[in-house]
Formats: sequence, C-alpha cells, structure tokens
Amino acid sequence: MINTAYNTYKTFFLTSFALIAFAANSVFCRLALGDEQVDAGSFTVIRLLSGSLFLGLFLAVKHFYFDVKDNQNKELKAEQINTQKSRGSWLNALWLFVYALTFSFAYIQLDTATGALVLFATVQVTMLLTRVLKGHLLSRAELIGLILAVAGFVFLLAPQVSSPSLIAFVLMCVSGVSWAFYTLAGKKSLDPTSDTIYNFFRTTPLIIIFAVINIDSTYLSFDGVFYAILSGVLASALGYLLWYQALTSLRHNVAAVVQLLVPVLAAIAGFIFLGESVSAVFVISSLIILSGILLVIKNPDLKFAAVANTGK
Repeated sequence: MINTAYNTYKTFFLTSFALIAFAANSVFCRLALGDEQVDAGSFTVIRLLSGSLFLGLFLAVKHFYFDVKDNQNKELKAEQINTQKSRGSWLNALWLFVYALTFSFAYIQLDTATGALVLFATVQVTMLLTRVLKGHLLSRAELIGLILAVAGFVFLLAPQVSSPSLIAFVLMCVSGVSWAFYTLAGKKSLDPTSDTIYNFFRTTPLIIIFAVINIDSTYLSFDGVFYAILSGVLASALGYLLWYQALTSLRHNVAAVVQLLVPVLAAIAGFIFLGESVSAVFVISSLIILSGILLVIKNPDLKFAAVANTGK
C-alpha cells in the first residue's frame, strides 16, 4: 500500500511539473517568435542544442554519482549497467526534431490560440487512434471525459481562432503527430532518463545539417537567444525528462488527455507574467477541461456494455 501510494504521488508530481514546463515553453516561444526576437530556425537550433548541453552535464553528474557510490551499493551498479544499455533511438530523435522544427515554423503564421488548438487536437487524435487500432475499447468514463476535455478546450480557444494558412496548419499537424509518437515511445522506455538524454544527443546531426541550410535566414537578438535557451534547458530538456518518467506510470488515454491542461496553464502563466486578462470563458472552459480529466483518471473501468464472445 505504501509503495502504491508513493508511486501515485510520484507520478502526479512528475506529470504536474512536466505540464508546467510545457506551458512555460509556450510562453518562451511566444516571447521570442511573437516579438520576432529570433528566426524560427535558429530558435529551434538553439533550443535543441542548449537542451542537449544541459542533458550532457546532467549525465556527467549522474555517472559521477554512480561512480562514487559504486563500491558501496551493488544495486546502484546494476542500475548503472542497465542505464548504459538504454540509448534512445534515431527514430525517436527524429520525432523530437520534427516536432520542434515544425512547431517553430508553424507559429510564424498561426496565432497562439489557433496553433495550440491544432497541435493538441492532433496529439489527442493520434494517440487515441493508435489505441483504438491496437484493439483497445474506450470505457464510458474515458469517452465522456475525453469529449468533455476536448469540448472545454475548443470552448476556450474558439472565440480567438482565426482561419490559419494551409501551410502553417499542416506544419502544426505534423508537429502534433510527431509529439504524439514521441510520447507513445516514452511509454515503452525501460530507462526514461537515459532515453530522453540520448534522444536529444541524436538530434545533433540533424541540427547541424539544418543550421547550415538555415544560415542565410538567421537573425538573432540577446532576448531571442535567451528565451530559446530557457525553452531548451527548462521547458524542453528538463520537462521531457520529467514527462518520460511520468509516462511509465500513466495509462495511454490519461497521457493523451492530461496534455489538454497545457493551454490552461499557459493562460495562467500569460496572466501572471505577460499581463494577459482572464475571462469568464477561460474560467468556464478550465472547469470543463478539469472535469473531463478527473473523470478519465478516477473512473477508468466504466464500460459501455460487455460484448459477448460469439466464438466466430
């Protein structure tokens, strides 16, 4: 019982901090790209490179810690050996790179509300379609909770949504699909920390190639670089470390739906740090979204109707 309670609270806090990091990423992106402090390509390059450097330092400290304790604790040695076998994958690094790149370029032509709506709607559809295609039947609570959460999300953003350009819309859809697959890969990870670190490392060749291609379009400012570094280190590298850890304990559908909290958290951050107003629409939609998420998390086993096995 104690271990179960500990794991529950651990998952809750990991998920909460990861979602806060995702919301912070929206704020950093809005500050840098919205005010044209840096070009989208350079923002992506700096974001991923700074995240990789931070994770390299994190890995060095982690190995130093294990090395110091190596002769005192054999269990830590076994965990270190297991960690050394986990190196992420080139496919997941590609998902990460494509997500970050298309995200940045889509926001050149999309406003914040439209971009968030397209991104997270795509994530939900991709993850749930993947679940259904694998033969999983959604319970009554899961389906109702999902509908409530999506309805609240649409209600929050619909008054602000404008008609997006087709190219930007497609780019944000690609970003959402990439993030969904990166998230799904995290649920299979045996060592989330190591996989996250090496997924970032594996984006380096892609970053270098793109940086060379993008060199003629590069423009930088101190503020733009600063926001990109914050996005890479805090909102991306640290946030993804926490997210991959949380995913090992989150159900597939919960991992999909709780991400709808991100725009709510981003709106709160905008109110606190950017002076944006909080409307009645925001309050109502937040209650709808939270109700949907609570329903999915608390009542996973409410089924529609049992389907009899006919033996056919």
